[in-house]
Amino acid sequence: MAAGRLLSLLATLFLSISLLLLWFTLLSGITSTSPLRQTYFLRADTSGITGARGISQWTYFRICGIDNTDCGPARPGLPLGDAWATDADNVPRELIGSYGGGTTSYQYWYLWRFGWVFYLIALFFMTCAFLGSWLACLGRLGAGLIATISSVGLLFLSVAVALMTATFVKTRNAFIADGRNADLGAYGFGFSWGSWAAMFIATVLYCVARRGHASDGVGRTNKRWSGSTFGRRKSSWTAGSRRSWDGRRIKDEYA
Repeated sequence: MAAGRLLSLLATLFLSISLLLLWFTLLSGITSTSPLRQTYFLRADTSGITGARGISQWTYFRICGIDNTDCGPARPGLPLGDAWATDADNVPRELIGSYGGGTTSYQYWYLWRFGWVFYLIALFFMTCAFLGSWLACLGRLGAGLIATISSVGLLFLSVAVALMTATFVKTRNAFIADGRNADLGAYGFGFSWGSWAAMFIATVLYCVARRGHASDGVGRTNKRWSGSTFGRRKSSWTAGSRRSWDGRRIKDEYA
């Protein structure tokens, strides 16, 4: 199999893995089956906060209780402070503010809201790259197109994962500074960063596949050129030998 085609297939495999891990991240809190039951970005002790559960877990669409049970309604662009009531008491000072209906501070409102949107934009471009991935197997142009789309998807995914990490690491630190237990979700962070790593590898492989297709084309061209050159040389040698033999025969006849 040609190098360009093999690299394109390998890149598509990593792209598929990246999409799968991203879907695990986005669907956390939707069902209680594994691994979605264990997938969340942050778990924190919110006991004593007005309108909050004893333990809150932040997922992509919902805020849930322990093991992603007792979840609130799914909402797009969920405010970080949706875990408690408006103007709630005993919330870490850094987290509460006038945004999100009086539940979230300015900084955390925009950090997570932009992160939430960038996940969806990344998903769109990654899905487009996956649906058109067969083009990368056809030649240099197709591989270049998919590499470009993958690069855009990787860019948005990088921003989304970076904003998610900043949001929930800072939120955890705010809870700990307030004397509350809080920890990051191993599955939520693992799936997000795993998706980013697989997408990075896929994008690099698509770029290398484009060069591989170009090399395959040069190799075929050189092969055809060598074959035609050898054919012309062989024909010239055969014609020259025939003329030489005919000349000797005529000379012998008149000798």
